[in-house]
Amino acid sequence: MLTKLRQHLDTRIGFFWLLVILFWAKTLFAYFTEFSLGVSDILQVFLLLVNPVATTVFLFSLAFYIRKTGYFYYILLLIDALNTVLLYANVIYHREFTDFMTVSTMTGYSKVNQGLTGSSLALTNWYDFIYWIDLIIVLALFIFHKIKHDDRPLAKRTAFAYTSVALAGFGLNLTLAEANRPQLLTRAFDRNYIVKYLGLDAFTVYDGIKDEQTNHQRASAKKSELDTVQDFTKAHYASPDSKMYGIAKGRNVIVIHLESFQQFLIDKKINGKEVTPFLNKLYHSNSTYAFKNFFHQVGQGKTSDAENMLETSTYGLSTGSLFSQLGSDNTFQAAPAILNQRGHYSSAVFHGNVASFWNRNNTYKNMGYQYFFDASYFDTSGDKSTGYGLKDKLLFKHSVDYLERLQQPFYVKYITVTNHFPFNMDKEDTDFKTTETSDSAINGYFQTAHYLDQSIKEFYSYLDKSGLLKNSMIVLYGDHYGLSNGENITLAPILGRTAEDWTDFDTAQLQRVPFMVNLPGTTGGKISSTYGGEIDVLPTLLHLLGISSKRYIQFGTDLFSSQHDQTVAFRNRDFVTPKYTVLKDTVYSNETGQEVEMTGALQKKIDKLQKKVNKELSLSDSLNSKNLLRFYTPKGFKAVDASKYNYADALQKEIDLQKRLKGDLTSLYSKNGDKSTASLYKTDAPEDTHQKTDSTRIKITNPDDNDNNTTSTSASSSSK
Repeated sequence: MLTKLRQHLDTRIGFFWLLVILFWAKTLFAYFTEFSLGVSDILQVFLLLVNPVATTVFLFSLAFYIRKTGYFYYILLLIDALNTVLLYANVIYHREFTDFMTVSTMTGYSKVNQGLTGSSLALTNWYDFIYWIDLIIVLALFIFHKIKHDDRPLAKRTAFAYTSVALAGFGLNLTLAEANRPQLLTRAFDRNYIVKYLGLDAFTVYDGIKDEQTNHQRASAKKSELDTVQDFTKAHYASPDSKMYGIAKGRNVIVIHLESFQQFLIDKKINGKEVTPFLNKLYHSNSTYAFKNFFHQVGQGKTSDAENMLETSTYGLSTGSLFSQLGSDNTFQAAPAILNQRGHYSSAVFHGNVASFWNRNNTYKNMGYQYFFDASYFDTSGDKSTGYGLKDKLLFKHSVDYLERLQQPFYVKYITVTNHFPFNMDKEDTDFKTTETSDSAINGYFQTAHYLDQSIKEFYSYLDKSGLLKNSMIVLYGDHYGLSNGENITLAPILGRTAEDWTDFDTAQLQRVPFMVNLPGTTGGKISSTYGGEIDVLPTLLHLLGISSKRYIQFGTDLFSSQHDQTVAFRNRDFVTPKYTVLKDTVYSNETGQEVEMTGALQKKIDKLQKKVNKELSLSDSLNSKNLLRFYTPKGFKAVDASKYNYADALQKEIDLQKRLKGDLTSLYSKNGDKSTASLYKTDAPEDTHQKTDSTRIKITNPDDNDNNTTSTSASSSSK
């Protein structure tokens, strides 16, 4: 028996089937241990088991077209290795994002991979050798001649026969899939469906075709296509509340991006202590307008999607990151440019990561940001940074040197990073006693959230002492979920639930994130039950500042308006309303958390809402993918010229501007008698060893950025 097997392996056909079987086995291992594919009947189980076979045979059969024996073996091993890379990359990606890598994600990788190693290492498991051990063993057997070359010629029709059988097998697979899930490839199903029914390789090809179609649409877009988008946004516009309109007129705007911060952290106690005591205080303050039913709406672009919605009130792309894929070329009518042109606001972003992360260094220019203080402006050496950049306490403190030089009013955004997976903290940075679950991510999450809370408290103290607080509107929002769906079962008891009773409805409700507008000195604040999402932020803020949003193409509506649309669309086309949560084909009651017994009238209502959600997302995709805003200039708006912005030597640019303005100086530095306010900032960060330098940029240890305009940081960073 073993002799016959050995003899068979010494043939090219036998070697081919050995690699096919091994790859099929590790693909199934990934299916059942890593991917949440949700099989629900015997046909789906069967398709899940067989769908890797046809595509694997097809790809591996390409080696049969190589006539030379030696080349055949090496080409076949190379195809196997490349397919393994694709499989394992999706395993790592899925552990973080509970999703599959799209072609857009892959092609944009170079723009988000700065320091990805740190996060990827945290996502690896001890058993990951299973994905590679077969290649290592087979290669060793081949090198040491335990598997011999088969020099006998193959019939010319062999390659064609294998390719044809593989294509026929895939056709049968697709037919059975369509029988179980009609219109699988034409309707907008979750990516899980494609992988579950057709396999990972088929999904990648399918997604690549869709991506190419998008590129073609962009090239052939016409001005007339904008009319449908405008018709929708004009009809969708919500007039501002007269009592709230202009309530923050002329104030500075400080946006604090709460990384991976979910709403359930607010008022949460662990071991009898509040996780976020300062944010809790803000949340309940009568100078804060807070929203308890505010949802993130990001897709694969995660943080960059949240930023895009915040700045433009348009959705991120259905696949990949808009920042990474389109940010270098797209036309934006974003908050920095609008506020500059309508309210003479200066603008800046503070972020302790490298400028090229998510392609921000290019996208921000097209949005009209005047300054971008990235990691190269801060000392991120040693233990001052986490895997995602400068720790939050240090970011806030050392931003003061640049913040105080900005001419007022200003619009600034702080992108925090410490509260990010894998939620690791240095021992000296926290004394918060957290949970003791079996999941280190959950345990760490409460500690990093507590640290973020302390960071914001220190920053608020500085704002108060410096006098900026009373002249500012502070906006705090969570960008996306922190803990992935895989942690929900372990998390359930901490939230007062049981793992056995946890449903998809509960997972959807966890997509709530904070949204708070703090107006120091006012007393009309409250906690609102209004439903909304990140798409609604920009029109809300513009109206608070007394700037009408009517002339702009925006898909969100003012959260304070009586006409506000409370249907919250998720990027996968699920949606939430004040009464219902609609997930795929299932409708849940928000009041009971249970599936709703459908009636004809209710089904008609849900179908109408679903049609509206689909249209809104599709129109936003069309607007961005085809760059339709290049065909539209709102009244009084001047298109942003990105070439005017250079983020090198930003402090010197601030100083030069101050000299040119002469008597018309409004910066905090000028109002303080040309003296720095940095000494007012107090932090308990143990790493704080700030030293002034003569350079406008601090020398960073071990630079690794190839951008000639910046000096980068050795701090690693991962896809957010």
